[in-house]
Amino acid sequence: MLYRLRQRSSDEGGFTLIELLVVILIIGILAAIAIPSFLSQKSKATDSSAKELARTAETTAETYATDHNGNYEGVSPEELNKYEPSIQIKEGNNNAWLSAAKATEGGNGYEVTANSVTKEHTFTIVKKANGEVERKCTPEGKVGSEGGGCQKSTW
Repeated sequence: MLYRLRQRSSDEGGFTLIELLVVILIIGILAAIAIPSFLSQKSKATDSSAKELARTAETTAETYATDHNGNYEGVSPEELNKYEPSIQIKEGNNNAWLSAAKATEGGNGYEVTANSVTKEHTFTIVKKANGEVERKCTPEGKVGSEGGGCQKSTW
């Protein structure tokens, strides 16, 4: 009977310590590659949210002007929020917010600025009196990096 127990225990094989350490090392290398990529995706998502908010504010400013004979005088974050309640006008809840909206060129144009949750990333849409639309942003960087897709101060 003792012989059978010895035979059974020698038949059961397991992983050696070296094999386990190699597997842990491989998992560590894969994690070191993947984690920075995931963090960059989060930054891109928050910047995209701010860009979409700026576009929503642009559309809402056009709606405001339609109700005011084509004039943008009186456009403000609070006024745009009245027209479109989904526009967040105060920082909080880990969301992008509309930090500025104002009429320009004597009420014939406007400027709206959305802030990303990512520090100091702003996205601005400016409509001039002649109908030309400009997109401005800060900080300038490369696509997919800390600049949030802001190249040459535009997006």
